[in-house]
Amino acid sequence: DIHSPRIPTEDEITTAIERALQQIDRSLFWVNPDCGLKTRKEDEVKAALKVLVDSAQKLRQNEPTQPTA
Repeated sequence: DIHSPRIPTEDEITTAIERALQQIDRSLFWVNPDCGLKTRKEDEVKAALKVLVDSAQKLRQNEPTQPTA
């Protein structure tokens, strides 16, 4: 809910990204914030973006390496 001040947890975001990656090729997938940032205060936005970035970085670290040609 974009009107809720609740910040999703890193586990919630990671799970959502993992579910999406089951349907979308990783090379075509971009993580970006949903709408609602304009309705939040700066500290809420920073906290939400930190969780999003931390989740994406965690998944990238666990990403299987691509073979080089």
